[in-house]
Amino acid sequence: MMNEHLLIQIVLLLAIAVMTVSISRRLHFPPILGYIIVGVIVGPNGFGFIDKAENIELLAEFGIVFLLFAIGLEFSIGQMIAMRRQVFGMGAVQVFVTATVIYLIAYLAGLDTNTSIVIASAFALSSTAIVIKQLTEQSEIRSRHGRSALGILIFQDIMVIPLLILIPALAMSGDGNGISWVLGTAFLKGIFVVVLIHMIGKYLLKPLFHEVASAKSQELFTLTVLTVALGAAAFTEEMGLSMTLGAFLAGTMLSETEYRHQIEADIRPFQDILLGLFFVTIGMSISIEIITQHFWVIMLITLAIILIKGGILYMTARLFCKEGGVSLRIALSLSQVGEFGLVLLSLAFSFDLLPNETGNILLTAAVLSMSLAPFMIKFNGRITKFIHKDSYSNNHQEIENTIIEESKYLSDHVILCGFGRVGQTVERFLRKANHPFIVLDMDIKRVHEAHDAGEAVYYGDAAKQSILMAAEINKAKVMIITFSDFHATLKIIKTTRLINKDIPILVRTLDDSHLNELFEAGATEVIPDTFESSIMLASHLLLMIGQPASKVLRQTRQIRQDRYKILENFYPGEDDNPMEQHQVMKGVIHSVLVEGSMHAIGHRLEDLHLENYNVKVEAIKRGHVRGENPSAETRIRDDDHIVLSGLIEDIERAEKYLITG
Repeated sequence: MMNEHLLIQIVLLLAIAVMTVSISRRLHFPPILGYIIVGVIVGPNGFGFIDKAENIELLAEFGIVFLLFAIGLEFSIGQMIAMRRQVFGMGAVQVFVTATVIYLIAYLAGLDTNTSIVIASAFALSSTAIVIKQLTEQSEIRSRHGRSALGILIFQDIMVIPLLILIPALAMSGDGNGISWVLGTAFLKGIFVVVLIHMIGKYLLKPLFHEVASAKSQELFTLTVLTVALGAAAFTEEMGLSMTLGAFLAGTMLSETEYRHQIEADIRPFQDILLGLFFVTIGMSISIEIITQHFWVIMLITLAIILIKGGILYMTARLFCKEGGVSLRIALSLSQVGEFGLVLLSLAFSFDLLPNETGNILLTAAVLSMSLAPFMIKFNGRITKFIHKDSYSNNHQEIENTIIEESKYLSDHVILCGFGRVGQTVERFLRKANHPFIVLDMDIKRVHEAHDAGEAVYYGDAAKQSILMAAEINKAKVMIITFSDFHATLKIIKTTRLINKDIPILVRTLDDSHLNELFEAGATEVIPDTFESSIMLASHLLLMIGQPASKVLRQTRQIRQDRYKILENFYPGEDDNPMEQHQVMKGVIHSVLVEGSMHAIGHRLEDLHLENYNVKVEAIKRGHVRGENPSAETRIRDDDHIVLSGLIEDIERAEKYLITG
């Protein structure tokens, strides 16, 4: 009966999670908040569907383990070094100043030392998941405030390591007596663990994964990944440290190997589901009664978090010579509490470092600050423009004036958006062709380097009408977008079409997953990297096997002319989802084996009238021979493979007819 009761609880939890997270996505809320709301609804403080959080807490802890493991995998030493000024400069100042100020406020408010340290540690961190996702969708991740925010977030992620050591150490120190000794011992343990796991990773795990990968077994590879992640977590827990620390270190160990992306793909399903359960348990610990009793206190704390943290972020950015507008946008983007803050608060609850009522109030305020974050990030430009109207306008006017001055004599020129590797290659062709052009890019360092070298490269957001007008969009011959950021590309196309409906727009994409949407927005031609690389591979292959060069050239020309016909049907793979809204595949190709007493055997193709099912017979495979475009007179035999193309639902109906009639 107990197991049946638990099963019903899990089914209810999953059903409510599906509905709530779906609504959150529709409203463009982070899924994290959806899971927290689910916890509030089903928990003992809500409708009480689940009266004991302990039933899912163990699984939720595994969710944190996999989150830290995934963060470790994404941790890039190269990126950290490249952004060292933002990471170790702005990031370090922000974290330590914010933690110090919040600690003093908490201590002066009458909380004990350990509780104050926990609160300061949790509130100093921001939400990596929310900030990066929102800035990426708004095409601001490569902007000045976006890169600075990313640098600060990287340092915050680094600080997770000592903070995960700190929380258990504080619990061991009890009332604060001998805290220096306990902390010193814990950090020495931490250093030992870091060195040991690094050595294991270098001399044991790399050869191990090489052997596992050579076995070419997906199950074995996944099992090895799970063993490594959970084994490292168990080891650090046995050492008296947090098990999440071990998972993070295991991830960083494997981040520099060639198996990083495969490992990330393997743990993603475990991570997402179990992490969702963690945030559900966070929601279950939030008390509706405490919210109603202390509503204004929670509102005041939430406002204080945003103002104090935002103020420190603003002053930090100004200290590092950022303009007022950029500084404010950084502050608006990072002034919330993050998911790691919730992890630390949850860890503190488990070690009894937070009083129940106080912890609940702080947890609710932290969640509320996260719920406001998407809106603050979304409108950071408008808020900054309103507050820093003069400096904001002057800065943009200065950028526009520079572009106007350089492009006022241009006519029939090319506007090149993006100056990465692809953009630089295109620029060299234009230069050799002696054709006028102007380049717009959002990477300030790259712009300065190129401009100093005499290139016609300027800092500017091509999604803004004023920048495009400054670049003489109405006198330009062609626009080309060379970066692969879909959201940024879409904004540029839409803005361009508002000004100039006739200019041809060439667009580069990584693949064909958003072709239809780009064409609907106004793109003249879209060049997917995967399509062009497949043509080059196929043409080289044909030449190597002795096909005449003239025939290969003719075929490649024909394929490019008929590209969308070629792209209409593909054999679906595990990663393909033809039901996606913007999937370019009009259908799939599917092979039907005809055998035994199936209806189709003995019939001619023309008698089957498969065209009534809106499918096309691409080929018939008989034995080892494949016959393309078979004649209508072809009679179906036992063990024939009929290759059909069309929409999934039409192929399913046609297959049923071939089998049963």
